[in-house]
Amino acid sequence: MRVLVCVVAMSLFATDRALADWPQFRGPNGSGIATGAAAPVEFGPGKNELWRTRLESGHGSPCVVGDAIFLTTFDKEQKKLAVVCVARADGAVRWRRDVPVDEIEKGHPSFNPASSTPASDGERVVAYFGSFGLICFDVAGAKLWEIKMPLAKSYGGNAASPIIAGDRVILYRGNYVDHFLLAVDKRTGKELWKVPQKERFTTEMACTAAPIVAGDKLVVHSARAVQAFDIASGTRIWQANCSTTGTSTPVLAGDEVIVATWNQTGEPSQTPSLPTFDELVEENDKNGDKLIGRGEFPKLMIFHRAEGTEAPENGAPLRFESVDSNGDEKIDEKEWKAADAAIEGRRKSYIEHGMLAIKIDSEGTLKPDQVRRLAKDGIPEVPSPLYHDSYIYFVKNGGILTCLDLETGRQVYRTRTRGRGTHYASPVIADGKLYTASGDGRMTVLTLGPKPEVVAINDMQDGVYATPAIVDGTLYVRTHSALFAFGEK
Repeated sequence: MRVLVCVVAMSLFATDRALADWPQFRGPNGSGIATGAAAPVEFGPGKNELWRTRLESGHGSPCVVGDAIFLTTFDKEQKKLAVVCVARADGAVRWRRDVPVDEIEKGHPSFNPASSTPASDGERVVAYFGSFGLICFDVAGAKLWEIKMPLAKSYGGNAASPIIAGDRVILYRGNYVDHFLLAVDKRTGKELWKVPQKERFTTEMACTAAPIVAGDKLVVHSARAVQAFDIASGTRIWQANCSTTGTSTPVLAGDEVIVATWNQTGEPSQTPSLPTFDELVEENDKNGDKLIGRGEFPKLMIFHRAEGTEAPENGAPLRFESVDSNGDEKIDEKEWKAADAAIEGRRKSYIEHGMLAIKIDSEGTLKPDQVRRLAKDGIPEVPSPLYHDSYIYFVKNGGILTCLDLETGRQVYRTRTRGRGTHYASPVIADGKLYTASGDGRMTVLTLGPKPEVVAINDMQDGVYATPAIVDGTLYVRTHSALFAFGEK
């Protein structure tokens, strides 16, 4: 019964507010579930296309509010960041406001400095850039306030998105320079509270998950933990420690929050084993000295994505200097065994990653038996999960879609969407259908429920890293070069 009540409540929430505001990534409370008319299942350039608008690059998703769409953009040639407002009716650009910066943030090859999704309450729109900080405009484009922050520095790039929760703007920001959870007044930008994060930021962390609201609580998927805070004061209520990069946005399901916690060493398929020293020498010792010099050192990976799940930077290589402990430019058997043992020890020290279910009314530091682990494989690296009609859906790199039964954690099915490569966009649901997008622009539509069927496979002919939005039967898809609107003509 509690599941049914939650579904009804979420549906009413989405229906009442879909046109009033878009307070965060993936719409009202990040649910990713559209209401209203059915969206097209067959679409693409020239097919059910209502309009397209060429835009500067960016991976932030569309923020749909009333008759407008807000996005963040990055002009690579001119090195300019901006917030753009587009008319829903015809795609015309209503206004563009440049966000001046002294330096553009750097990151992973897949990263774009405009990776943040704006948030709006129907009166104002708030955007975040790791190169600038927070900035707020009214819906007509007049700047209301700004909060400048130091240039974010991280391996992956800071793709965090703000949310609007009641009278405040919330931002979770993780990078080498600073690491905190912040609440400011949405009208003035005045700081209300700030919670420094004590977890040390490291290269594997992304910290791009948007917080979600659960009653008077704020649930945050952060570096190596899922945490809940009191929205009014910023007081931490509970914390579940886990091995995670903090990338995927949580979703509410009844009286639990569902979180996809992922880390590089979470599954055996991601952690190739290293050869023995004898095997290393036999294959690579060119001068016969029974040692491995820098020029003889092969490409070996500590972490590597499996075939079909490739990304522009596909893993973490083992570096020669990290094995050559004495710095003599030669690796002997003792050094190799020490390095291998250190890597294995690091892998064993990680808490298993997985699809977790945590009671929203928890308290304190949670023990392992207080967290339900619904799955420990097939976990998405970036895309957020979905909850609909007692099922949890999630898609990972390579287009591997998994469906779980929320109550039991039983795997209902695992199938392929026929999308390949890395998946950055999160799936969304509309009219009983699931929409997924692969990084190379292949978008698959499937039926919901225990027996999925592929309804259509659509080629956007361009990369798609941004999560699509569906409102009033119109599907909005942002590619690397344009924003499209699709609907039944």
